[in-house]
Amino acid sequence: MDTLQKLTILSDAAKYDVACTSSGVDRSGEAGKLGNAVAAGICHTFSADGRCISLLKVLMSNVCVFDCAYCVNRSSNDVKRATFEPRELADLMIGFYRRNYIEGLFLSSAVVKNPDYTVEQMIEVLSLIRNEYRFNGYIHVKAIPGADDRLLTSLGMLADRMSINLELPSNESLTLLAPDKSRQSILEPMKMITTGIKENRTDIVKFRSAPRFVPAGQSTQIIIGATPESDHQIMNLTSALYKKYELKRVFYSAYSPVSESKNLPAIGTKPPLLREHRLYQADWLLRFYKFEAHELLSETNPNFNLLIDPKCNWALNNYHLFPVEINTVPYEILLRVPGIGVKSTQKIMQARRHTKLDFHDLKKMNVVLKRARFFITCGGKPMMGIPSSPESILWGLLSEQSASLVNQAEQLSLFDSGTDSTREELLKCLIGAI
Repeated sequence: MDTLQKLTILSDAAKYDVACTSSGVDRSGEAGKLGNAVAAGICHTFSADGRCISLLKVLMSNVCVFDCAYCVNRSSNDVKRATFEPRELADLMIGFYRRNYIEGLFLSSAVVKNPDYTVEQMIEVLSLIRNEYRFNGYIHVKAIPGADDRLLTSLGMLADRMSINLELPSNESLTLLAPDKSRQSILEPMKMITTGIKENRTDIVKFRSAPRFVPAGQSTQIIIGATPESDHQIMNLTSALYKKYELKRVFYSAYSPVSESKNLPAIGTKPPLLREHRLYQADWLLRFYKFEAHELLSETNPNFNLLIDPKCNWALNNYHLFPVEINTVPYEILLRVPGIGVKSTQKIMQARRHTKLDFHDLKKMNVVLKRARFFITCGGKPMMGIPSSPESILWGLLSEQSASLVNQAEQLSLFDSGTDSTREELLKCLIGAI
């Protein structure tokens, strides 16, 4: 099998891993080295200056000794198998870089033979790229649970970011669908990486020339929709991961059925992409809007409403806190108003020191008044024609968002445009929202 055939197989097999995004680290070019790393974005995204930056996203191998039911590369699945030799993959990556096809590397792998062997092969690839080719750009690598800590440390010294997939939201689901894995085997290396990052941060302060261990931090991925866990369970897990392991990101991957199993959704079931979208919105609230997981959902209300975003849903459930006066409300409450983001909040706080703001001023600050108008007053007065009950406000929000929802659904391929299933699904959401 030639290199191109391997690349075709192993790049396609890597598409199910969504845990890669902006690099999170800036590193300028150095004499005698290739490339640099830009914090603004890697992996087919746009940087702050408008550039589209990409990386080679590929598996080292899809030959796996594990038999995880949800994985297309599981040992019992009949798929084409391929494995890169370390030198072969390093040459391929640098060749792509020199042709300006990519600006970095995202490297993962199935478990070949055993975790230690797999990590050793990945270390050899990164060593060639970093030391022989002197590549100074961004590298994101997936750690293999069960590998020796010393190997993972060596791997982390060569990468910018590491991630370990948590895979499923509960230990029960992991035991059921991935009998070769355990929650402990995933959390232990995650803790080791967190500790290593903290220790290395101290070393850097003391010794400027000290090598850097995972300078862009670590992330993880959770599969959504393969198992029955609620959004409430997922959000509580996410919050705990951020607090305990100081993760940079938690990624959510809507499960797309790839195999027949009595414990998994049937082949042909549409992936819950809109649910994935709501989880990402809620994740944003945890990281940047000072929300706690228990504020967003509860055991009696365990799942997000698909028709409205989590921030609007929280505001309606806590309408006794609203409306708030835009000229006097504290920063923490202002940040929680639907339609007002972090930058808009900062602009409002700065501007109101010098003048009293009205709705026209807020529009110029890019406040989304289609949502914010239901929850604020300016100078003690609400916007004309605004309803005063949560039920009426919900209908107002739905009238603004329904067209957007259908467009999102079509773009995400969640529904078939114009079919009865579309209208039925929207009706179910609408009834649940009332």
